[in-house]
Amino acid sequence: MSTCLFCEIASGRIKAEIIHQDDDYVAFRDVNPKAPSHVLVVPRRHISGLNELVGPDCGLADGLLGAGVAAAHAEGLAPGGYRFVINCGEDAGQSVAHLHLHVLGGRPLAWPPG
Repeated sequence: MSTCLFCEIASGRIKAEIIHQDDDYVAFRDVNPKAPSHVLVVPRRHISGLNELVGPDCGLADGLLGAGVAAAHAEGLAPGGYRFVINCGEDAGQSVAHLHLHVLGGRPLAWPPG
């Protein structure tokens, strides 16, 4: 397997602006933000996407969402609101094959998103 960008960020080998972290998840600023606040939350363990969250791993979704809420609070987004986005697969726009949650906010967000 080639080196995973998000694994490298989660391990600290590639620098990123960390917003929140715990033993299992790391939240950092997106380098190509789509909103005033755009944070990515990734599991430290390599999981290529949502389709892997089956069986015993389905509980990892709870931790990912919890880390996303913590990141939203750290960014001050909770009072006004925020959006979570998870792209699954190329057709949905997933560009890095490591499960990640986008936390977007800081302005009114249109619907539908795209």
